[in-house]
Amino acid sequence: MTVLDEEAQHEVTRLCIQAALLLLQYGAESKVVVDVSTRLGYALGATRVDCALTANSIVFTTLFNHFCITTARRNIDRGVNMTVVSEVQHIMLAAEAGQMDRHAVREALANLQPRPYPPNLVLVMVALSCACFARLSGGDWAVCSLTFAASLCGMRVRQWLAGLHFNMALVFMATAFLTSLIAGLGVRYHIGNDPHIAMAAAVLMLVPGFPLINSLSDVLKGYMNMGIGRWALATVLTLGTCLGIVSALALLGIDSWSGV
Repeated sequence: MTVLDEEAQHEVTRLCIQAALLLLQYGAESKVVVDVSTRLGYALGATRVDCALTANSIVFTTLFNHFCITTARRNIDRGVNMTVVSEVQHIMLAAEAGQMDRHAVREALANLQPRPYPPNLVLVMVALSCACFARLSGGDWAVCSLTFAASLCGMRVRQWLAGLHFNMALVFMATAFLTSLIAGLGVRYHIGNDPHIAMAAAVLMLVPGFPLINSLSDVLKGYMNMGIGRWALATVLTLGTCLGIVSALALLGIDSWSGV
């Protein structure tokens, strides 16, 4: 059994909440956050570990020899990155297997850096996926090209505004507005066999699938407050998208999705 003095217990507590914070920031569901961080605490020698989550903070407690240490951290969403989530899980498993002590865990967590895909690659692949959806929905090559152009421009604006740290609801609204405005030109000028397909397919990149999936998972697994918080975020993002689409339709004079 690992013996922890007060300084060592403080370090274990900091390492556990750092691991939990990384998991929460990069899109892990609540049960994964709690399970991985508490198992890490036990692996590093704590006799009891408790973790409480809210939408924007984490509270973590470790207990050893009847001495309790509690710390809290503020959570900032950093987008979805499953590489970081996977690496934190590997660190926890290595600690459980005895391959890492707390010093090795500290170094591994400190050196853990997200490795995002190149922005230009993301830009092209998102636009291409939207164009593929348009093709699957029956659009001809003109509709697919229009969808590609609209989603490419919209995604570029989304990346730019997100890089400036604008509120995500405003980012989604501006992205939906520009994307729908470009795709709506196909309806105005009758481009392709069914330009309405482009209007629908081009904004599919704005569906907040990850928050919705995580919210349902959290609710089903008993993390009600986290589930409601993530569902509220997804709802706000969807509302921003709807406002952007409606504004573009109004500007173009398009009365509905089925005609002008």
